[in-house]
Amino acid sequence: MPTVPTADEILDRSFRRAAKKMKEKLNKDRANEEFVRAVGAAIHDRLVYIIRGFPEFEKIPPFYREMAEILYGVDNIKQSLGAVGWAAKHTKMVGHEIAIQSRRSTETLVLRKRAVARLASMVHQIDKDLLFLNKVRNTLRKLPHVEDAFTVVIAGYPNVGKSSFIRLVSSATPEIASYPFTTKGVIVGLREQGRDRIQFVDTPGILDRPADERNPIERQALSAIMNVASVILFILDPSEHCGYPMEMQLRLLDEVKGMVNVPLVVVANKSDLRVQEGFRAMSTETKDGVNAVLEELLSHRPAWLASRKANESPADKKPEDSPAV
Repeated sequence: MPTVPTADEILDRSFRRAAKKMKEKLNKDRANEEFVRAVGAAIHDRLVYIIRGFPEFEKIPPFYREMAEILYGVDNIKQSLGAVGWAAKHTKMVGHEIAIQSRRSTETLVLRKRAVARLASMVHQIDKDLLFLNKVRNTLRKLPHVEDAFTVVIAGYPNVGKSSFIRLVSSATPEIASYPFTTKGVIVGLREQGRDRIQFVDTPGILDRPADERNPIERQALSAIMNVASVILFILDPSEHCGYPMEMQLRLLDEVKGMVNVPLVVVANKSDLRVQEGFRAMSTETKDGVNAVLEELLSHRPAWLASRKANESPADKKPEDSPAV
């Protein structure tokens, strides 16, 4: 996604481009006509380039579409892109119309100044849209690359050990700290398993409260759970050093269970501090039990592969998947 320039940057660049075209004409009137035509076309081309730099949100994977909705609102993005499209259409049209007028006029300098004023006014009308789209672009381009692979989504309350676990079992190096919401966005880590790649998605902590009261960070976590999970690892902290009682953590666990239809592995972390009866135990501090949890997560991969293969359409299958004739 290219950088979205401001209105003044678009105008400055377009005027410079038009000035070069103008110098190619020896006749002063034809030079003014060419300037008007060229500046309208240059603005149009730049605005169209901006629009084409954004994806069609209906065609992108659900994870990215949901993230765009959470962070900025897809309708808001489309509205700003529509405003840019309006300006692209009308700047080219105005430039063409005034260029035609110049061909029949002796006051070409006056028409050139009129064209510059009208074109600049139209571009400045969408300056807020351009600034908004550049903000969207700067955020979306930093989203982690989520592969089409077996994906373990790690969920739970803040500070229960999600980031510590993903750092132990994958390539990701999330910031680890002893305060809630250390993870400010979705972090992706990869683990090589023979020739295969296993993907781990570390989500921000989700608070146990109504959906309409959750903040954007929490909604990002839910989006990851809903859209990319092949299996979910839900981490509890029986020691309650995370700052949340087990009663609240278990309520959140029940909510997550009702939201997904993929396998869910529940583990009680911080076994070096306290062991919770009825749950698999591990400690990301001492690493006890971490490998056993990892093995249980990976045990769900064969079923995921079988389900994926069964759901493939004939067009998706590789030639070697087809029966021999």
